Amino acid sequence: MLKLNYSKLKLECGTDEAGRGCLAGPVTAAAVILPDNFKNKILNDSKQLSEKKRDLLQPIIETEAICFGFAHVFQEEIDEINILNASILAMHKSIAGLKETPNFIIVDGNRFKPYPDIPHETIIKGDGKFLSIAAASVLAKTYRDAYMNTIHEEFPMYNWKQNKGYPTKEHREAIRKYGITKYHRKSFRLLPEQLRLKV
Repeated sequence: MLKLNYSKLKLECGTDEAGRGCLAGPVTAAAVILPDNFKNKILNDSKQLSEKKRDLLQPIIETEAICFGFAHVFQEEIDEINILNASILAMHKSIAGLKETPNFIIVDGNRFKPYPDIPHETIIKGDGKFLSIAAASVLAKTYRDAYMNTIHEEFPMYNWKQNKGYPTKEHREAIRKYGITKYHRKSFRLLPEQLRLKV
């Protein structure tokens, strides 16, 4: 059973990212502050939920949260600063987008850089332990999926509507056949045997 709070401090913010392992598109993060009386029987780590359940939860979270924020960090910046730094940057940007300033931050995973003037705690598999992180994971996933669905229309041959940019066999075969796009992360190993891709 997921817990609501990690800290006894009010306005605790949970944050998480989606798309870290993808070959194309942004890494997307969300931050959520939930009220003390928030309850939901479905909410869990977004990876444990179907797309239908995530889409059902998104408006519930956005309506019932005290506030939420989300942010994309796009492939050009991922290539420049690396995916770990880009993931943390996206989380920082999502926190900066909150209408209320949290006084404590809980972060899914074990890597984070201090956010100015707000203490934090990293929690391994936190998206399966705390509701605010689970809520952030759902929003990060749904906002990133919506973006990938949009750019799918521009480059349908990669089928991002289905694989969302992850390194599926289908996606890699499309890269092999068509090359790369402006949305691909050039610093990633896009093909298993690649030495260098022509841009």
